[in-house]
Amino acid sequence: MKGLRGERLASEFQKAVYEVISRRLRDRVPQLSAIISVTGADVAPDLKTAKIYVSIYDTSEEKKLASFETIKENAGFIRHELAGMLRIRTVPALTFILDGSMEYGAHIDEILNKLESEHKDEQ
Repeated sequence: MKGLRGERLASEFQKAVYEVISRRLRDRVPQLSAIISVTGADVAPDLKTAKIYVSIYDTSEEKKLASFETIKENAGFIRHELAGMLRIRTVPALTFILDGSMEYGAHIDEILNKLESEHKDEQ
């Protein structure tokens, strides 16, 4: 969604979805991973659908994927909670997408730190 209104709405959705996942969903499903971030939201101009980008950090890939599946399975619950939080006529259907950008950034940092330490050892 383009424009100032679209950006503001996407930002509000991002914050609200994070709030629901971190508080209300975690109360329902305590086995969720410890670090879950909502990295972005893309709301369609007609407000019928929204893509929510979620980044999950966990020590185990299995736990990470289980947490993501739990979030996807509870999309209806999250949408229902958003209806009570946001003042809009219709709450869009939510599609969750696993965002690997934080892991990718951590991997790049790890590589750069390794190269820096090797460079210092050579001097």
